[in-house]
Amino acid sequence: MKPPSDASASAASLDPRAARWRLLLDGLGIAASGVGFGLVLGLAARDAGLSPLEVAAMSSIVFAGAAQFAAIGGLVAGLPWPSIVLITLVLNARHLLYSAALAPRLQAFPLPRRALMAHFLTDESFALTSAHFQRLGRADEAGYWLAAVVYEFIPWNVSTIAGSLLGSAIPDPATFGLDVVFPASMAGLALGLMIGRREAVAAGAGAAIGVGLSLVAGTQVGIVAGGLAGPLVAMAIPASRAPDAATDAAASFHPDGMA
Repeated sequence: MKPPSDASASAASLDPRAARWRLLLDGLGIAASGVGFGLVLGLAARDAGLSPLEVAAMSSIVFAGAAQFAAIGGLVAGLPWPSIVLITLVLNARHLLYSAALAPRLQAFPLPRRALMAHFLTDESFALTSAHFQRLGRADEAGYWLAAVVYEFIPWNVSTIAGSLLGSAIPDPATFGLDVVFPASMAGLALGLMIGRREAVAAGAGAAIGVGLSLVAGTQVGIVAGGLAGPLVAMAIPASRAPDAATDAAASFHPDGMA
């Protein structure tokens, strides 16, 4: 079965080109924030003793901002490698939920393509493509790569290498307000995905549990616990009807473009 094409999307409620344009606009703030934090990561990696080549390899192979910061912190603290691997593994456990959420819409794609797409899955690309797929009512591979590569992989890798090379000339992202851009953008995307009671409950419960445990047990525990508990709480809530006919039509659309 072939993946969906633009032609098959013509029956959907939104034009793919219009949806991709919206995706472009959604990603601007996230890309700007990612550049700011990428510069800081590159500087931190250099201070931890990593060469620019090692920073480039880390950003392209690992490609996970939070895990990279945690790994660099572990290196600075002198932690053994097994401990660093365990910390980053637990921190990235939320990606299991991201993959499970996207999997139903990507079943029509060949396994090698899905495996490649999985490497580029991050918090930001998941948020952008989830909203994009929801608007279209189906998967859109071009939209996924737009979010994952243009707005994530390229800016992140360029900025981390630049941070490693430029060093102390890099200002803190907070100086330009970039530390606020990322959470604000993610919050806006999350609101766009709330089309029923379950989505609202998952977001509210996940945020409450995540923030509460972050204050008590640390950010890493809070992120993982909130990401796992939010959807579990929402599963106990009956699903609500879609707010309008357009959403009903989109929800009934099969990933391969056929009803």
